[in-house]
This record gives sequence, structure tokens and C-alpha cells, in this order.
Amino acid sequence: MTAVQSLSLAQARRIALAAQGFADPPHERPTMRTFQRTLERTGVLQVDSVNVLQRAHYMPLYSRMGPYDVDLLRRASETRPRRMVEYWAHVQAFMPVELWPVMRHRMEHHRERRGKWSIVEAEPGLEENLLAEIRERGASTARELDAGLPRTKEHWGWNWSNARRVLDWLYTTGDLAIAGRNGQFEIRYDLPERVIPAAVLALPTPTPEEAHLELVRRAARSHGVATIQDLRDYYRMSVVDTARAVATLVESGELEQVTVDGWRRPAYLHTQARLPRRIRARALLSPFDPVVWERARTEALFDFFYRIEIYVPADKRVHGYYVLPFLLGDRIVARVDLKAERRSGRLVVKAAYAEPVAPSETAAELAAELRRLAGWLGLDDVTVEPRGDLAPALSALVD
Repeated sequence: MTAVQSLSLAQARRIALAAQGFADPPHERPTMRTFQRTLERTGVLQVDSVNVLQRAHYMPLYSRMGPYDVDLLRRASETRPRRMVEYWAHVQAFMPVELWPVMRHRMEHHRERRGKWSIVEAEPGLEENLLAEIRERGASTARELDAGLPRTKEHWGWNWSNARRVLDWLYTTGDLAIAGRNGQFEIRYDLPERVIPAAVLALPTPTPEEAHLELVRRAARSHGVATIQDLRDYYRMSVVDTARAVATLVESGELEQVTVDGWRRPAYLHTQARLPRRIRARALLSPFDPVVWERARTEALFDFFYRIEIYVPADKRVHGYYVLPFLLGDRIVARVDLKAERRSGRLVVKAAYAEPVAPSETAAELAAELRRLAGWLGLDDVTVEPRGDLAPALSALVD
């Protein structure tokens, strides 16, 4: 029996960050090839409507590639050859387009749970009429459909709130796909055959077990080293399905069971994971970044307790509304509450806090990163408000 390999926590951090693309050299001018490589590393890009700084799906790309043309994301998700598509992968997220067949077991699961969507039965013909309208019109938002469809009793009429829910249901079942979003971030629904490349649509449908195996394989590749709970969370699977897939991947040699100092649960190392001697990262991480979205893993890897406080009443927030961890090297050394004030052209640091592990150069490195971020966002200035123990030093460097 082969002895179980033991990793130090520092080694686990470097493996995890390398798997996410933070060991790559800086990119002078990110291209579509850079974008594709970054997407392969992260696996998914969580979508969220909060726009106090920048929408969630743009930020992980920036954190890894540096300043890039956001039109790369639009081209990758809306033009041929389409490289990614939205689906309920982690949560609502962009995923590589080749995962569409792998998600069919989830689509069928939603279809079988039709009873949960009882509204589908509430208005006979609504589902068919929506599909017919989109087939005729092409990609449409819910509002565009609402504005153009008959609403009178003489025709077939409908309750709009019901229709919007049916559109969402048709998306979860794969009868509709997301062709893109407009400037107001509204979903544009279309038929899958007009969104997903024909070669991908023609791929055979994996069994649920095969799909679970592929998703865990990808999660393991994106994490580098991870517990079953970490792997389960990446594509929001059940613990049972994840554990079965892990056992298969261990048996095939794709994963190796290891121990990580300080972790109570067994971990699994992807056999192609890199262990660089050093990570030279300098990045602000979105609350929805794969490095920090599973808070227990974040704490285990970085000894960094982190909670998003968007939904916490203002007087009860500890660190602020939209707080981003600051990664320097292989440690999270600070956190900043940021807001892009686009009318005044300012990136505002509402608060800044240092972590106990923060080195002496933290303020200078963070100031440089904030100036870079402001430039990418098209903002002229960085201003620091006097909240948090790191704020005075940061203010002196950016003002």
C-alpha cells in the first residue's frame, strides 16, 4: 500500500493558487488565447448583478490576467465560435460551452420536478407560446416579449409574472439557452440550436455517473488540492455523488489522497497539479472568486475569515458592503471595501484593513494595485476614506 503524501499548508496554498492561474507570468496584452486559458483554469465564472465595483464575472479574469478588454468576454459568450455559455453550473455562471451535454442530467432533473414549477401548468399554452415567439423573433429579453405579445382576453393573454417564471424554467430544462445580456444586464433567451455549436449539441448525453465524474475531475483540476466538501461545492453536487466520483478518480490514478497540515479531513491532489516554489501574485479577489467563494476552504487555506456583508444592515457590517480580499504572494494580507463612483471618476476605498500576516510592503503593493484597477475601470483617481487600520498608510500613498 502506497504511503499517503503529506503537504504543508504553504504547499497546499501554492498548489491551489497555481491551479487557478496565479503562477502565470503577467500578461502585457491579454488575448483570446489568454482568456481561454484562464477560463480553463477557473472552470466557471459566477454571474452576479451587483455592480458597485464591476460585475462578478469580469473580476476573476482581471485578477489573473490584469487589465484586459472586457469585449473578450462578450465575444467568448455571444459570438462564433462560442466558447462559453451561462447555466446553473456553480450557481448562475458562465461555463465552457462543451459542458452543455454534461449538464443535461441537471436539465432532466428540473424537468422531472415540474411539480415544483406548478406555474407551468397554471396557464395552459404559455410554455408553447413563449417557445414559438422566441423561435420566430430570435433572441429576446423578457421585457421585449412582454412589450410585443398580445395581452387581451380575445387572444391568449397571460400573466406576466408567470411568463417570466416559465422562461426561467425553460432555461433550467435546456429548452432555452442564454444568448447574451443587454446593457441593462437583462437575459436574452434563445433556442439552444442558435446558441450552442452544432457539434456540441450533437455530443452524446453522459449518464449521471459519467457527468458527476467529469464535473469532479474539472473541480479537482481547478482546485489542485481539495477535500470532498471543496470538490462538491465547485459544481454544487451532492456529497454522495462527489465521494463516488472521487473514489473512481483515485482508483484510476487521476487523484491521489493526501494529508494537509491542519486539515482534519482527507484531501485529494490532482496528479497534474503544479507545486511552484513561489507564487508572486498581487491581486484583488472578488467575493465571487473561486479562490474565496467557499468560505471554509478560504479559512483552511489562508487562515482568513471572510463573509460577504452585502445583505447585512449597514450598522451591523464589520468590514463594509463590497469587501475584496487582497492576495499578495501566496497569502491574503488585507481586505478593502471598494466602490466605483463612475460619475466622479473615482475608485473609493471605503475601508482598508490589514491582516496579521501582512508584510511591511502591503500598503505600497495595495496602492499600486488600486491604481491599476482604477485605470482598468476607466476611473481617474483613487481616494481613501479614514476607516480601517490600513487606511492612513494607504491614503498617504495614493493621495
